[in-house]
Amino acid sequence: MNKRFNTPGGRVFDAFNYVFLGLFGLVTVLPFLYIIGNSFATEAEITARSFFLIPKEFSISAYQYIFSSSTIFRSIGNSIFITVSGTFVNLLFTLTMAYPLSRKDFWGRNVVMNLVIFSMLFGGGMIPTYLVIRGLGLLDSYWALILPGAIGAFNLIVVKNFFQELPAGLEEAARIDGCTDIGVLWRIVLPLSKPVIATFALFYAVGHWNNFFSALLYLTDSAKWPLQIMLRQIVLLSQGTVGDMANLDQNFVQPPEQAIKMAVIVVGTIPILIVYPFLQKHFAKGVLLGSIKG
Repeated sequence: MNKRFNTPGGRVFDAFNYVFLGLFGLVTVLPFLYIIGNSFATEAEITARSFFLIPKEFSISAYQYIFSSSTIFRSIGNSIFITVSGTFVNLLFTLTMAYPLSRKDFWGRNVVMNLVIFSMLFGGGMIPTYLVIRGLGLLDSYWALILPGAIGAFNLIVVKNFFQELPAGLEEAARIDGCTDIGVLWRIVLPLSKPVIATFALFYAVGHWNNFFSALLYLTDSAKWPLQIMLRQIVLLSQGTVGDMANLDQNFVQPPEQAIKMAVIVVGTIPILIVYPFLQKHFAKGVLLGSIKG
């Protein structure tokens, strides 16, 4: 252990860090625990207690209400399909565009980068985008949710800068061995880029999973609705607001409105939380570990 940190002042500093980070972590976890606790609470307890983490009496009526119709499982399947296919398209376009832009010998890359930056500052807006989607014949199709955001400008810039930091000697060695540009990207660049790929795969996946407004604008067929739209209908129905009444079993006794809202948040959040641990291991790995020695 470093002697500098094995002093009374160093131990006090470590203790302060542990306490501060522990409290900060607790503050970030408490809202989610509150939501989970309310989703399992009864109407009487929600009315009587303003704040609690663990209900005195557990009830799964809110979840039974949400899953009372098979359409919820269809919407989950739709969301999984949109998330997986959309993330694949995002990574495909982002990586294949970022790599040539990271090459200094690519003619016109500054012009392209200026156009990318321009797209970050100015957008057409909702109505022109809708007219473009309609003109391309993408209304009421999953492509309307995937293609307009196929490349995130900020993500593209970060990945491009990441590729620029890779040692040029690796690419030169690969070209001496006969690799083409695609071979260099596939065999050299991408294997060294697992941390950045995993990071932006998670960012893109979360964006697709939580995408609500685009589906509301472009999808009219209820059979294609993703989970977020279906959960919205459940909340509207629990409030007595006009919605798609055929989506839920009307003979089911409605649980507390507050419990339904909290259960909807849990159902919409848990699937993406399950995916996170599989990608998290790549975040802290060294990018060039073992690639160059000496």
